[in-house]
Amino acid sequence: MLSKEDQRRFEQITRHLRESDPAFYARLDHRARIRRGRWLLLMTIVLWAALPATTVLAGRLAGAIFAVVLLTNAALMWRFRQRWL
Repeated sequence: MLSKEDQRRFEQITRHLRESDPAFYARLDHRARIRRGRWLLLMTIVLWAALPATTVLAGRLAGAIFAVVLLTNAALMWRFRQRWL
């Protein structure tokens, strides 16, 4: 974690970069969104793979809750896919 002073300075640098070279900043921002989207997709796949083990180890109710949460996650990822792709 950055201190408040360091966070303020970082935001100043970021704002200056965004204002002085918007094309460069847009490329960096796009890369960060792609990376975040890949991690989100990877975590979703891992959680779907863990669903059968969760159902066996924790019971049907826990598996059903887990499945509903994952279905909601998949629906939200599909709905907002342009934000993280």
